[in-house]
Amino acid sequence: QVQLVESGGGLVQAGGSLTLSCAASGRTFTYYAMAWFRQAPGKEREFVAAVSWSGGMKYYADSVKGRFTISRDNAKTTVYLQMSSVKIEDTGVYYCAADPASASLIATTKIDIEYWGKGTLVTVSS
Repeated sequence: QVQLVESGGGLVQAGGSLTLSCAASGRTFTYYAMAWFRQAPGKEREFVAAVSWSGGMKYYADSVKGRFTISRDNAKTTVYLQMSSVKIEDTGVYYCAADPASASLIATTKIDIEYWGKGTLVTVSS
């Protein structure tokens, strides 16, 4: 069983920075691609970023490229999402996800994610 717990969400001013963390439990963490999704009020959940199990391959949604950075520390079984130059439209609930599929597949194909965190709210103010 893999459990995911997000943290780091909160209120941040537009143009500022915020870093989200996702702590994972389970020995299989190393073999799972990890990803972040988000859902704004009234909108569908959308892909944000993904990273391969080795950490060597990363993928981002066009809307966050150049502003967000995903990384993972397998020794700490933790995944991070560093958010910079945040915009009001970045507001939403951010979900950590884990899946045995490749990070590329998660980023480009609509698939059923194996494990989800409960989410952490990020609110960007003007």
